[in-house]
Amino acid sequence: MIDFTNQTVIITGAGTGIGFAIAQALAKQGASVLLNDFDETLAQQAAETIRQSGGNCVACPGDASDVAFVRQLVDTAVTTFGQVDVAIANAGITVFGDLFTTTPHAFETIVNLNLRGSFFLAQAAAGQMRAQGRGGSILFMSSVVGHLAHPGLPVYSMTKAGLEMLARQLVIDLSPLGVTVNAIAPGATLTERTLDDPEYIPIWSRITPMGRPANVADIVNAALFLVSPASRHITGQSLIVDGGWTSVGVPPV
Repeated sequence: MIDFTNQTVIITGAGTGIGFAIAQALAKQGASVLLNDFDETLAQQAAETIRQSGGNCVACPGDASDVAFVRQLVDTAVTTFGQVDVAIANAGITVFGDLFTTTPHAFETIVNLNLRGSFFLAQAAAGQMRAQGRGGSILFMSSVVGHLAHPGLPVYSMTKAGLEMLARQLVIDLSPLGVTVNAIAPGATLTERTLDDPEYIPIWSRITPMGRPANVADIVNAALFLVSPASRHITGQSLIVDGGWTSVGVPPV
């Protein structure tokens, strides 16, 4: 149990799945949450669910790959809650296609959201944290495919590996401000999307050393630790949460 009372959190792509679970947990622990999702209905429903359970959450739907909108997110957090203490760049997109079938449009869509959106959210949030003068935390959402090649994901994998390098690089700029910057690399995780695949649990239970795919709580626990004072001397790191899968690298076939 980590107390986030008097902390303001921005999280993108949080209408459902891992992002929503992180937002919900942070609100439960006392944080004021600005919840973003591209889908306005999902964003509003997610924020309302959190409010109904007693949390403080405001929806801010929009495109997290749009630099102007990302800057607006930070401005909205300050206007609404008075500050920004944590920024979690969770929004991302997966488009399957190998080297020969990936189109320029697919490439740009993936890179713009996964990399550009994350970079400029970090830039805008860190600028606000610098003005506040009391530190903060930034968290990127990577993936195990930033560590091991996976069929059909050359561009997605590239962006996830890039986010982990970005976390290391930003240590130079953010450490003097007392701002930590880290990344989480989830492995196979049970979400609304993956549960639609009847083969998902059997396959990933068989090839994951711990015998099961992750639950969202496994990822949430890691996220809350990395944006909390409990990890104040951890920065520039990537935490893999995959039940040991990247240690053995058995493909999901």
